[in-house]
Amino acid sequence: MPFDGIVTANVVNDLNSLLQGGKIDKVYQPEHDEIVLSVHRGKEKHKVFITSNSSDARIQIISEMPPNPVNPPAFCMLMRKHIQGGKIEKIVQKQTERIVEFCIDSFNEMGFPTTKKLIVEIMGKHSNITLTDSSNDRIIDSIKRISFDVNRYRQLLPGMTYVYPPSQDKIPFTEVTEALFTEIISSSNQAVSKTIVTKIMGLSPFMAVSMCSSAGIDCERSGSLTDRADILKLYREFSGIIDRINREDFSPSVWIDDEGSPVDFYCFDHPDYSAVHKKLCFDTVGEAEEYYYTKKKSTNRIRQKSSDLSRILTTLLDKLYLKKSRLSEDILKAEGAEIYKLKGELIFANIHAIKQGSSSVSLYNYYDDSMTDIALDPRISPSENAQKYYKKYNKQKTALIEKNIQLEENDREIRYIESVYQLLENASDYSDIEEIRQELINGGYIRKRGHASKSKSTSFPAHEHRTSDGFRILAGRNNRQNDILTLKTAGSKDLWFHTKDIPGTHVILFTEGKEPSEKALFEAASVAAYYSKGKMSENVPVDYTFVKYVKKPSGAKPGMVIFDHNKTLYVSPGLPPETESDRK
Repeated sequence: MPFDGIVTANVVNDLNSLLQGGKIDKVYQPEHDEIVLSVHRGKEKHKVFITSNSSDARIQIISEMPPNPVNPPAFCMLMRKHIQGGKIEKIVQKQTERIVEFCIDSFNEMGFPTTKKLIVEIMGKHSNITLTDSSNDRIIDSIKRISFDVNRYRQLLPGMTYVYPPSQDKIPFTEVTEALFTEIISSSNQAVSKTIVTKIMGLSPFMAVSMCSSAGIDCERSGSLTDRADILKLYREFSGIIDRINREDFSPSVWIDDEGSPVDFYCFDHPDYSAVHKKLCFDTVGEAEEYYYTKKKSTNRIRQKSSDLSRILTTLLDKLYLKKSRLSEDILKAEGAEIYKLKGELIFANIHAIKQGSSSVSLYNYYDDSMTDIALDPRISPSENAQKYYKKYNKQKTALIEKNIQLEENDREIRYIESVYQLLENASDYSDIEEIRQELINGGYIRKRGHASKSKSTSFPAHEHRTSDGFRILAGRNNRQNDILTLKTAGSKDLWFHTKDIPGTHVILFTEGKEPSEKALFEAASVAAYYSKGKMSENVPVDYTFVKYVKKPSGAKPGMVIFDHNKTLYVSPGLPPETESDRK
């Protein structure tokens, strides 16, 4: 579902009609990356569901409340403190971006009126929910805190000034004139659809392809090779869409397949979808959203089933990242230990020139031809002062070695927990979740359930796909399967794939003694990207090598391996067309 600027405009329009002037009765946080606002306006009550989940970030009105934890998380308590009881003044869209702002009038601890902004960024893996003080744009908190280590351009941390995501020099679709549109298309050597997406803010690839299709233009044609008549036809399609947005003339629809399962939804027609799928029309985009997501019941139930594991893994990662930060600080301090050694040497070299009882001395540093000031303890002799500095140096040097070892161990732990978290995100059945739970029990991360009886594993086999030219692909569902796939099932001349520095699963391309085609390599790499944390990204780096070059270190955790002789492919995540509908 392309939650682009057009869908965002439609959602904001509907939310204003339902919520403007309403009072926020309660705030809930069912999961670590989602909140629910209970809003009361007149005789009506509405539940606003907001999620920053990378795979399905969205805002929608829901009819059924999702299950909530017994103890509300810290972010939920903070939201209740600042906006519960507040009045929604208005809901606005930032230009034509996928950013929605709830402007809320509330009161502070002293009872004085204040205005807060709840800013929802619907941007794939960068999606977030941030609460700010409107008077100074200071961040009160974000549901996902972004530090300098993660993003140097903008940090989302309490107390910092909120900065909007960079516009990437895109032009809002409301500001694009015929002349500007013609210039954008005709001056680009990229495909027409890609030019529209990269140059005009708020239009998704979905909408760009739809516009080209309606105008009868090949979306893959280079913009510079497109004649003026075709560009004008494309502009008429574009301006017609903008006119409908300005008139708030939306037509929300859900497309379903032959089995009645929802395929996608949007607020305008899509010619390609309408030709092959049945269309269900709705009065509002919120109704279309709810139908689309509630019909995916298995996904919702699985998420509920895995919510406790998700919280455990999130807590573990928070602790590990905090430990990493502290270890890094300690290492930084320890790396300055050489100064203690230098001071000890200089004291010994000039020991007869230092008076007993001095509290400091300035000595010539023969290493860099300068004077170095050295603090002394007047209660002890110069020789003892030198020994004291040497002792500090040895202590810091030992600490540096130990801290680096601890940091390496901590980083390995982070990589493992992130891999488990991603496998949990990929879970498509209860059995997948239970296998992950058992893995965490075996690793000592969670306690075994009271009197749970032992039963035979009913887990599904690994995800199986076929490349366009017939090569078999298997992708592990959990780390136990990953180990079995790589170390026992695959042959030495089969190919092993894994996303580069991104949590994901093991993928094996079975060569059966043949030389795999370039297309097969790219399709297998796309499968690895699809089952990874980079699923919603483009140009995902995927490492691959022969299975014989993949080893499991002694004592390594499930699914953790080392490899060499690898090459890297950059691909867009996806499954081979022949097998996408067979996915479990």
